[in-house]
Amino acid sequence: MLEDKLLDLANKISRTKRGKKNGITVEDPEYKILLPIITKDMADVALCLELRKPLSAEDVAPMCGKSVEKTSKLLWEVAVAGMAFVNKIDGVDKYWQELWVPGHMEMVVNNKENIVKYPELGAAFDAYGKKKGPVAAGIVPVGAGPMRVIPIEQSIDGETRNASYEEVSKFLNENTIFSVSDCACRTSREAMGEGCGHLKEDMCIQMGHAAEYYIRTGRGREITREEAFEVIQLAEENGLMHSIPNTDGPGKTHAICNCCGCGCFSMRIANMYTNPDMIRSNYVSVVDTDKCVGCGECVENCPTNALKLGRKICAETPVEETARELPYDTEWGEDKFNPDYRINREVVVDTGSSPCKAECPAHIGIQGYIKLAAQGRYTEALELIKQENPFPAVCGRVCPRYCESVCTRGDIDDPIAIDDIKKFIAEQDLNQDNRFVPKLRHHYGNKIAVIGAGPAGLSCAYYLALDGYKVTVFEKQKALGGMLTLGIPAFRLEKEVINAEIDILKELGVAFTTGVEIGKDVSLNDLRGQGFEAFYLAIGAQAGRTLGIEGENAAGVITGVDFLRSVNLGEETKLQGNVVVIGGGNVAIDVARTATRTGASNVDLFCLENRKEMPALDEEIEEAMEEKIVINNSWGPTRIITENGRVTGVEFKKCISIFDENKRFSPVYDESEMRVVEADHVLISVGQGIDWGDLIADSKIVLNPNKTIQADAVTFQTGEPDVFTGGDVLTGPKFAIDAIAFGKEGAISIHRYVQHGQSLTLGRIKREYTAFDKAELDLDSYDRLPRQTAKHADANPALVTFKDTRGTLTEEQIQKETERCLGCGSTVVDEFMCVGCGVCTTKCKFDAIKLVRKYDNANPEFKDMKSTIMKYALKRKVRIAVKKPVKAVKAAFAGGGAK
Repeated sequence: MLEDKLLDLANKISRTKRGKKNGITVEDPEYKILLPIITKDMADVALCLELRKPLSAEDVAPMCGKSVEKTSKLLWEVAVAGMAFVNKIDGVDKYWQELWVPGHMEMVVNNKENIVKYPELGAAFDAYGKKKGPVAAGIVPVGAGPMRVIPIEQSIDGETRNASYEEVSKFLNENTIFSVSDCACRTSREAMGEGCGHLKEDMCIQMGHAAEYYIRTGRGREITREEAFEVIQLAEENGLMHSIPNTDGPGKTHAICNCCGCGCFSMRIANMYTNPDMIRSNYVSVVDTDKCVGCGECVENCPTNALKLGRKICAETPVEETARELPYDTEWGEDKFNPDYRINREVVVDTGSSPCKAECPAHIGIQGYIKLAAQGRYTEALELIKQENPFPAVCGRVCPRYCESVCTRGDIDDPIAIDDIKKFIAEQDLNQDNRFVPKLRHHYGNKIAVIGAGPAGLSCAYYLALDGYKVTVFEKQKALGGMLTLGIPAFRLEKEVINAEIDILKELGVAFTTGVEIGKDVSLNDLRGQGFEAFYLAIGAQAGRTLGIEGENAAGVITGVDFLRSVNLGEETKLQGNVVVIGGGNVAIDVARTATRTGASNVDLFCLENRKEMPALDEEIEEAMEEKIVINNSWGPTRIITENGRVTGVEFKKCISIFDENKRFSPVYDESEMRVVEADHVLISVGQGIDWGDLIADSKIVLNPNKTIQADAVTFQTGEPDVFTGGDVLTGPKFAIDAIAFGKEGAISIHRYVQHGQSLTLGRIKREYTAFDKAELDLDSYDRLPRQTAKHADANPALVTFKDTRGTLTEEQIQKETERCLGCGSTVVDEFMCVGCGVCTTKCKFDAIKLVRKYDNANPEFKDMKSTIMKYALKRKVRIAVKKPVKAVKAAFAGGGAK
């Protein structure tokens, strides 16, 4: 029977006995991986093969009772299936068996036809790792596992004690034949629909006998040594690490895997089973806290979550380190495992890190770019910013400065002028003949449509373009930029700045189509028919809200959003006489200041809020008052007075409070205190709405009562699986930096959606940065240093100009201001979980983290691996036995049991 033959074969490769303890059964993955691909005849010849003993068809034929011709055909089929290696030795094809891992599991999964036809092969490989992982916890010494991390070579260049077997270049230079194949682990994840977003293609390098096998059986394509080095370089640039099969004897291997912590089955041993010793290199990461600026680049790229951001600045009470149990001398079971490691990564220690990074919606490495600016490394600073925010020149002018509101320096004197520093960095690039254009990370090529050219849509397009997607941005208006262009006046954000930022997207290959309204001129289904595979809806909150009071339809009454759009589009917008602006937010302030520049004699702004409650930024309110705009707090409009269909005034009544005891909006008025204000124009700026038009007609997209879109809180996927969203259309009106952050997350989701077998959530970093408690800090020893301020280009700006007269800090001021940064945060290393891969060192721009050799263990001879592990396991049992009574005594003393 086939079942019997397959069980015999599975047990032979496993070196177990059928029907005995630990013998393979039909429920085991070793059997299940054979079932779809091995016939009875194939099993007959495979059972005659030996572990690492090459045999020809002539050798096997008499053992299996078949002709040489038949045996030769079957052996080739076995090799193609992945259950035997084949190499031409002395002109003759010879076959042999390998281990399950590294070996047949990978070989089977790397058959490109079979993994598509039989996705259960990937599940079997996954199950094998889950079967072996728990039983191996704690019993394998460093250097003796079947797979082992090898450091990124540049990370150990300065280490005088490094050995040649720890260098990737050694293996590439010693071999003459190379192939590159898909990653078997990520192929399996993809087959199960559990991909992490790191794609499988052209990831793993084979050498020598493995390369010959992979090339001949179609698993990989032949490459040169130079191309192999290029594969290694690309992997490192994309934050991947290296592992090698560790079963070929000291200083030898037949493959180099380029791994991610969220997809690799070998790395799962560290991440899920908390057993990093089994796979680690001889190195661990060490952080120089004096150099570290807590930018977080190393943290987000660490494959084992061994790095987190913590606090560097001194506290009155130091953080206590708690002792941890280790598999080295502790019984290690499910209570020590981390089965959710692909979704529960943490980026910050429990006590928190820098407030500025935590408060920024995009979580930019603020300390990092401040330090780079201090060192005059402006292009690198810009590159770091653009990891999270493609539009620093824009945000340097209109950002709400959440980061500055929580800056620790503000508890000493004044917050760091973070936004001004960012503006200066971006300005250096804007003034360059050759501007910074990031290198493409990939060249995927799928067609993606972005609907709306505002900050969320542009951000999504930028990050998709970096991965080589063919992105087209569709914009209803004739101008790009969304509310950045049409909703913000030029005296705050000049259009040349926006266009300069968009120019970089064009350099990256993003296409723009303006004057096209999706839903009216072309539908989503039409675009699907044109080959677009996913959509990002980011049309913003582009419609003005009205008050619902008498007279607001009269001539001379318009919404502030419509007014700003007309001005920004260059349409004839001339105001005369008295202008009343209703609203207390930033847009209302922009409307009032724009009114002074379009002919208004007097501008009065009325809002329900008192001065302290006004949502507009203090800085903008002050600028409005400097321009003679009168702010009238705590007044609510009751009706607009008209004559012959045109506005003549507005009636207001006094507002006593705007919130009830539960902080809900519920204005209370003093009916006895009324006021009528003459007005030739009324500009209503009390919020923004969303005009969907026919965009989502006949779709499964669901809207909230306020017309914002419903979407998943993590992936931002809507009711239509291929439609994702972000920005104001999701959250309601917020700031550009909020929309930009949503745009990047949208790009991550779209990448995962359009690539086969990728999960939208598994392996996705939750960027939940939290700040430390500033009340615990000891800040008394810091000097007070004045905050640098930029001078206006015109000390007394004319109200008729739309030119942005705000200046930029000088280079001398940048040096002074960056010196004020306290450097609150720093990376913290969990030395036990660090596997010494060196990825962190490649991401650090400050030489603040390096690998230090802690172990001196070479991989053993294959024949000695089993005995090495058994001896280590026996010693571990002794350590556990000795530890138990000691632990019991300590517990007794702690509980008062000893008198």
